Amino acid sequence: MSLKLDGSVVLAGAGKMGAAMLAGWLERGLDPAQVIIQEPQLSGAALELAQKHGIASQPVLEPQSTPPAVIVVAVKPQVMDDVFPALAKIAGPQTVVVSIAAGKTIASFERHLPAGIAVVRAMPNTPAAIARGITGAVASAHTTPSQKAACEALLGAVGDVVWVPEEDLIDAVTAVSGSGPAYVFLLAEALADAGVAAGLDAATAKRLATATVSGAGELLHQSKADPAALRQNVTSPGGTTAAALGVLMRDGSGLKELMTEAVLAAEKRGRELGH
Repeated sequence: MSLKLDGSVVLAGAGKMGAAMLAGWLERGLDPAQVIIQEPQLSGAALELAQKHGIASQPVLEPQSTPPAVIVVAVKPQVMDDVFPALAKIAGPQTVVVSIAAGKTIASFERHLPAGIAVVRAMPNTPAAIARGITGAVASAHTTPSQKAACEALLGAVGDVVWVPEEDLIDAVTAVSGSGPAYVFLLAEALADAGVAAGLDAATAKRLATATVSGAGELLHQSKADPAALRQNVTSPGGTTAAALGVLMRDGSGLKELMTEAVLAAEKRGRELGH
């Protein structure tokens, strides 16, 4: 399905996530003439895409006769306060501002914008680079259904989109899916190290662990069964998997408790960064 947008979209920041989103938009059929990039110096994938599709890039954008429909702010959180005040000047009454910067609240954007302008705060994750990400998002009270639909179309170009009803829940989204790929990569690392401990050479253990984690993830993605059912399908009573799960599911100190502790630590840190 082709991505249609009623107006232009400004992409402020064209690093890895910005470039992944741009690639997704173009892959979905968004007219390159509708895209404007604000970036001091394009490089890497974003530069290739801009050159291939003839997309203009400017270090600073000036207000236009027709304000953009959407401004996607994909700069690093630590430079947001330097970049956004000038960027806010190009927003019009019908513009919706989408932020993918961790720790930056809707209020932190609204204080630079005229009253009533819509803001959407979103948290994608790194599998967006292969269009397999998932983004959690929350919309300000001023966001109209059509603006929300436009944001979902843009964010959905790199994976699924889940809307949460309250901004406070974005920290939980960040802790689960924003940071979550790192937890999965750690699982692959740990599984490979465990294979070495069991006697495999490092290269074989890494190959087995990597293929197992990625393959299981794809099976989970394609299956209609939930994770618990898939786990049970692998587990024969009294078998090798059951022996391992007896350790991983140990009451009070198993993987579930450890993962809960980790996610709550990430959620707490997210709240701290937002204040």
